[in-house]
Amino acid sequence: CGSECADYSILNPLGVFPAFCRNIILNNPRKRNALSLSMLRSLREDLLHDAKSKELRVIVISAEGPVFCSGHDLKELSSEDDVKHHSQVFEMCAEVMTLIQKLPVPVIAQVNGLATAAGCQLVASCDIAVASEKSQFATPGVNIGLFCSTPAVALGRSLPRKVALEMLFTGEPLSAHEALMHGLVSKVVPEDKLEEETMKISQKICASSKSVLALGKATFYRQMTQDLDTAYKITTQVMVDNLTLRDGQEGIEAFIQKRKPVWSHSRDEKK
Repeated sequence: CGSECADYSILNPLGVFPAFCRNIILNNPRKRNALSLSMLRSLREDLLHDAKSKELRVIVISAEGPVFCSGHDLKELSSEDDVKHHSQVFEMCAEVMTLIQKLPVPVIAQVNGLATAAGCQLVASCDIAVASEKSQFATPGVNIGLFCSTPAVALGRSLPRKVALEMLFTGEPLSAHEALMHGLVSKVVPEDKLEEETMKISQKICASSKSVLALGKATFYRQMTQDLDTAYKITTQVMVDNLTLRDGQEGIEAFIQKRKPVWSHSRDEKK
């Protein structure tokens, strides 16, 4: 078992192309949706599938069962497997996590249950995370002698350093509301409202220009690694570039004319 995906129409704005959302479901609840090598490969394939389509506007990652994701499959990390296999697991995991931020569409984690170790890393790597009130987040690798060093990359970039380190040093979980307070998730809602809230965010995203969002997402992650002066230099140029896009001018003209914009969702420049 791995992940499975389904595309569904979510909104049809005034643009030429219908919009749809891709829901990628981690579907191995018997193994607590562990990120085995096969699961990671399946997840990568689902993320990349038709990612540049003008119709695709948002990707949601959810899961079957009471555990969102328990992290790596520890049976794959036993001494019975060689170092080469262990390297493949961690390298594939890193590829998937970085791929999420490189995709041209926003990726939302819809979390309902426990997310631990690499599962917590997956939540931290998504652009947005909506969690149910019963969800918990932990990096308990230290308790079994395998420090969560790769999850720490995403965790350390999402949480205050001391909060991240307490999670990593103790393995103690954060509640959903603690995760919200510290910035690991975007929203916390009752379990019966989780899908509705995720859909509401997806619909809002679908109402905007895909090309503008893609430019904005790429620029956000690029500038976050820079010093302040460099970040402003990069984003100043991107604002200028944004204005040359057909959708950049369409949005301004629509605002001035007090009408809804008609997006092209293309990277074409305004002639």
